[in-house]
Amino acid sequence: MGKGRIVVALGGNAILQPKQKGTAQEQMENVRHTCKQIAKMVKAGYEVVITHGNGPQVGAIMIQNELGSSQVPAMPMDVCGAESQGMIGYMISQNLRNAFLEEGIRKEVACVVTQVEVDPSDPSFKNPTKPVGPFYTEEEARRRMEATGEVWVEDAGRGWRRVVPSPQPKSIVESEVIKAMLEAGVVVIASGGGGIPVVRDESGKLRGVEAVIDKDLAGEKLAETVRADVLLILTDVPKVAVNFRQPDERWLDVVDVPTMRALQREGHFKSGSMGPKVEAVLRFVEWGGRRGIIASLNEALEALEGRAGTHVVPKEG
Repeated sequence: MGKGRIVVALGGNAILQPKQKGTAQEQMENVRHTCKQIAKMVKAGYEVVITHGNGPQVGAIMIQNELGSSQVPAMPMDVCGAESQGMIGYMISQNLRNAFLEEGIRKEVACVVTQVEVDPSDPSFKNPTKPVGPFYTEEEARRRMEATGEVWVEDAGRGWRRVVPSPQPKSIVESEVIKAMLEAGVVVIASGGGGIPVVRDESGKLRGVEAVIDKDLAGEKLAETVRADVLLILTDVPKVAVNFRQPDERWLDVVDVPTMRALQREGHFKSGSMGPKVEAVLRFVEWGGRRGIIASLNEALEALEGRAGTHVVPKEG
């Protein structure tokens, strides 16, 4: 008997460590270590669905597009997102198969390049805030805004950066395919980088849009879709903290939903870091998930077994 279905959301450190250049070899090596952790979960009896971030990778693809645009046409953001899903999915798939071989696990692994539907009237389309791609000078940013209608903002004295909408995920287009693969016992990699944002027209046809869906919120939507028992978000800190990096810093162990919502309202979880992760686990448990966990990548199995990480649970009674 299995121990339950887990959606494992891998943070950026699972693929690229700070201060690394981002070579294929570096990323493959990081993913290899990550996949050893996932193989341990599978060997322990958990059914695993994997999702991941893509920030540095899609940023690099956008730079490559920009620099190569005089030779070949640059691709829009939805296509760049699809490229990054395929690239990272390949790395995870290959390394996970190798880790399974070492552990004597007989399982198929497959990456689904995933589209995630968003609402065309989502308010974020009128107020883009998500920074993407490299920094530019003010002159270059203003030239781009004039030529393309893109929105650029000055970013903390580091230069100018393009911002795009970050709409809420509504549904996963390939949900039936993903569920069929899970029923067949396949370890599925899906919804990478938040998925490719798409909208439907009046006739139900899909088209990609220039936007970025938060990867943790899309991971939560994936967890709902596959009816997971646990959403496990792996990151580079051991637990969630209140008063983070302050003298009165306090790490959280097991917290119920109302307590976590109250801490969220007090402003403890910043939007650029822990905020979306906390919101994702809260949504998951409110939807009906058994628990949401935020933990260090190096303590994934320990977190699942209750020995590490921050666990968000339903309110007692």
